[in-house]
Amino acid sequence: MNSVRSPLKLTLWQCASAPLDVSGNLDRLEAAARDAARTGAHLLVCPEMFITGYAIGAQSVQSLAQAADGAWADTVAAIAQRHQLAVVYSYPERGADGRVYNAAQWIDVSGSRCLNYRKAYLFGELDRSQFAAEAQSARIFDFHGWQVGMLICYDVEFPEATRALALAGADLIVVPTANMADYDFVARSLVPVRAYENQVFVAYANFTGTEGGLRYGGLSVVAGPDGATLAQAGREETLVIATLDEERLTAARLAAQHVRDLTALRNPAT
Repeated sequence: MNSVRSPLKLTLWQCASAPLDVSGNLDRLEAAARDAARTGAHLLVCPEMFITGYAIGAQSVQSLAQAADGAWADTVAAIAQRHQLAVVYSYPERGADGRVYNAAQWIDVSGSRCLNYRKAYLFGELDRSQFAAEAQSARIFDFHGWQVGMLICYDVEFPEATRALALAGADLIVVPTANMADYDFVARSLVPVRAYENQVFVAYANFTGTEGGLRYGGLSVVAGPDGATLAQAGREETLVIATLDEERLTAARLAAQHVRDLTALRNPAT
C-alpha cells in the first residue's frame, strides 16, 4: 500500500438512458464532463452501456459494437483531455475474436486508455442474448497514487469478483451499472458490504428512468472501506460527488483486516 495518497475526488453520473442515440450520448457526456470538471473531480463514471443504451437488442448491439480503440474511444479521449479529468464509459466492444462484450473503458486526462474491462457475469436473458462473457484476471493500475480496478453491474454481486481485486491490491473499484428498481438492495446494502468486507472504496454508477420495458433504480452510491455510505443519489438525474481520503482507508484496514488475514491463511510462510 502506498504510504501517501492525495484525496481523490470522483463523480458518478446518474442519468437516463438514451438508447441508440450515440452522437447525442457523446454530446451529453461532453456536458457532464464539463460539469464534473467544475467540481474539481479527477474522475467521471458513466452507467453501464452508456454509449448505446443497454436494452437495445442483439441486432443493434452487433451493428453498433466497436473495438476498444475505435472512434468512440477517440471521442472520449478528446473529452477527457479538454476537461482534464478521467472518464469511465461503458459500451459494446467488438473483440478481435469477433464476439461482442459488455465492456467499460477508463481513459485518463492525457487521452490514454488505461484499462478496458469486459463483464464476466451476464445477468438474465437480456445480457446473455446480447453479449459474450469473459472471465479475466483481476487487473488494477495506478491512478493518482490509488490502485484502481473495474467491475460491471452484476459482477459486484459475486463476492469472488471484488475479493480478487482486493487481493490484487485495489483501493477503489469502479462499477458502471444498469440496475433495475426491483434490486434496490444492491445499491443500498450490498455495495457497502462489498466495500467493508474488502476494505476498499466502491463507486457504483447507475441509470435512472426507463428504457424499453426496464425501470432503472438510480441510487448510485460511493461506499467507503468501513462500509459507510459516503454519497448516494435518489431517483433523479444528478452527479454524485465524493472525495476518497487516505485516512479513511488506513483506519478501515486497521479495524477490519479480512484481506490481510485471508492472504496470511493462503500464504502461512509469509
